[in-house]
Amino acid sequence: MRRAYDSAVRFVKMHGIGNDYVYLDAVTHPEIAARDDLPDLARRMSDRHTGIGSDGLILVCRPESSDAHVCMRMFNADGSESAMCGNGVRCVAKFAHDRLSVNANPMRIETGTRVLSIEYEVIEGRLTTATVDMGEPIFELADVPVDRAGLVRVLDDGVHAEFDAAGERFKAVFVSMGNPHAVIFIDDVSGLDLGRIGPQIERHRAFPERINAHFAQIRSRAEATMRTWERGSGITQACGTGACAVCVAGVRTGRLDREVLLHLPGGDLRVRWDELTNHVFMTGPATDVFEGDWPE
Repeated sequence: MRRAYDSAVRFVKMHGIGNDYVYLDAVTHPEIAARDDLPDLARRMSDRHTGIGSDGLILVCRPESSDAHVCMRMFNADGSESAMCGNGVRCVAKFAHDRLSVNANPMRIETGTRVLSIEYEVIEGRLTTATVDMGEPIFELADVPVDRAGLVRVLDDGVHAEFDAAGERFKAVFVSMGNPHAVIFIDDVSGLDLGRIGPQIERHRAFPERINAHFAQIRSRAEATMRTWERGSGITQACGTGACAVCVAGVRTGRLDREVLLHLPGGDLRVRWDELTNHVFMTGPATDVFEGDWPE
C-alpha cells in the first residue's frame, strides 16, 4: 500500500554505467532550486543505508543562458556542490528528453562551467545513449587548480608532476575537464587499496578545491582500465569527466591514441580527443533505475 505524505519531493534515480544520482525536476517545480537546504538534502537522499542511495543529487533546472535548453546543478554525496559530471549530464539529457519533452538534438545543457552540446540516440521514444562535447581540457596547474608549492616537483617533460600522499610518492598528470583530476598510470589497478589512499589524495594540500583521483592501467594504445576516487563521493563505479582526463593524459604522455575505450567498474565509455577542435567527446549510456516520492 502506498503511503501518503503531507509533503513529498518526486525523484528519479538514474545512472551512467553505475555512476548513480538522484534527479529532481526543478523545471516544473522551480521552488526546488530555491531551497536553502540542498546540501543537507543531498546528504540525506544519497545515504545508502537511510536514504535512496546515490553518488549525489542533481537538479534539472531552468537555464539562465538563452543558448541552453536546461541547466544541471549537482551536489556530491557529502553535500558539496560541483560544477560538472560527465555521466550525470548524459542522464540530465535523458531526463529532459523523456520527461520534459525537450527534443532538440543536439541538446544544450548549462553546467557550472559551460553550456555543453549533447547528441543522442532514441529507441522507442527513450534516450538511450549520448555523446557529450566536453570542451577543451585545461592543463595549466593554477587553472586545474593545483598549488605548485604542495608538489614535490614538476618533471622536465612539463606533463608529469610528483606529490607525496598516504606514505607514497605519486607521479600524476593533472587535467581539468570543468573539474580537477589527477591521473596516475600504474601497472595493475586490481590490487589498489583505493579506500586508503583516495581520501588522502583528494584532500592533499596541493589541491585547494580537492581533486578526483584516477588510476589507469594501459591495455593497448586504444584501451585502458581505470578506477576512481571521486571528490565528495569516494569510490564510484564510474566518472565521465575522469575518463576524459585519462584519455587526454594518455595522449599527452604517448600512452594512448586519441580515440579510446575505457573500462570502468560500472561499464565502458568511449572517449575521443579531437585533434582539429581540441574538444573531448564522451559517449555512453543513460539509464533509469526507479522513481518515487521522498518524504519531507
